[in-house]
Amino acid sequence: MTTIRIEPLTPEAFAPFGEVLAPRATPDRMINAGRCERHHALATVETGGGEAIISIFRSEAVSLPYACTLLERHPLGSQAFMPLGPDAWMSVVAPDAGGKPGAPRAFLVPAGTGVNLRAGVWHGVLTPLDRPAYFLVVDREGDGVNLEEVTIPPVTITA
Repeated sequence: MTTIRIEPLTPEAFAPFGEVLAPRATPDRMINAGRCERHHALATVETGGGEAIISIFRSEAVSLPYACTLLERHPLGSQAFMPLGPDAWMSVVAPDAGGKPGAPRAFLVPAGTGVNLRAGVWHGVLTPLDRPAYFLVVDREGDGVNLEEVTIPPVTITA
């Protein structure tokens, strides 16, 4: 069994898989008569000919150590996850290795921060830590097969 450590989420470390959804140090501009910061275009929604949809998911929690055995990807569109609660959560991702997942990485995503996974990026299922959580999800709806799932040998993720 493979064991990996959860690592801090940074835009640079996550860049091969997608974008981090968090406010920038300085807003791009002020709107609403100067009352609202706009942190513009943090990510791109890829639809592969479909349309962008917004959903809410509720996921049961996991605890560390966690055995990851399922990865999936969406080859036709991106998928963004933004937590609706106050807790940190975990994002498990893996590079593509010839149509199969490569070595997984696990990121500790701070409270109030989301991620946008590029089309085709292998990722684990939603993994809130310690208690169930709701997520706002932006992804693709449309024709074509946009979900591939694979069972992998267990990868244990530790703190």
